[in-house]
Amino acid sequence: MSENVYTYGIVEQEDITLDVAGVKNATEVYTVEYQSLAAVVSDIDTTDPDRTDEDVEAHNDVLQRVLEYDGGRTIIPMSFGMAFKNTRTLKGVLRGARPALQSTLNDIEGMVELGVKVISTGGERGSQDVQSDITETLSAVSINETENDLFSDRLILNKSYLVSRSERGAFDDAIDAIQETYDERFTVQYTGPWPPYNFVDIHIGAEQQRGGR
Repeated sequence: MSENVYTYGIVEQEDITLDVAGVKNATEVYTVEYQSLAAVVSDIDTTDPDRTDEDVEAHNDVLQRVLEYDGGRTIIPMSFGMAFKNTRTLKGVLRGARPALQSTLNDIEGMVELGVKVISTGGERGSQDVQSDITETLSAVSINETENDLFSDRLILNKSYLVSRSERGAFDDAIDAIQETYDERFTVQYTGPWPPYNFVDIHIGAEQQRGGR
């Protein structure tokens, strides 16, 4: 068994073992616990893994499995490539970052990230009134939101929303109402739930880790 450990994310202290394909063909994902925290990890033969499409997908798949584990878990997602030479080193990092990690877990407890894109079907950009109406509707059923890049002239809204699991039904209903209201002019692309990639901004050791799919 490799001594190195690859880290996917941080959860509240819990002994979790998952039979899921991980980064660099890992066959088992488990937790390394430190006080109130647990790092979700797998064994790896390097501390500097190459970033490949296959391994990025595996990294995200593991996070998704944890998010959905046994009714759902809150997880702080780590950026791809966070590996340590052994569990002792990892626990030392958790020790130093514990206040920030615990505070972040408390802030996102019971929440997921949902993505919403609104696209013009006629080629024209939507009016400011339409954007404002959609934003107001979704803000009412979410905790927080982030603006993402409007990378196309047809894209009038591209946001990520932090939503309580208990409010998923209300958010889904709001999406349905938006689609019904603007059905002839706009298409709504709705994705998730995801770990809260866009709502985590903390330091792990010397590296700043910001979530990103």
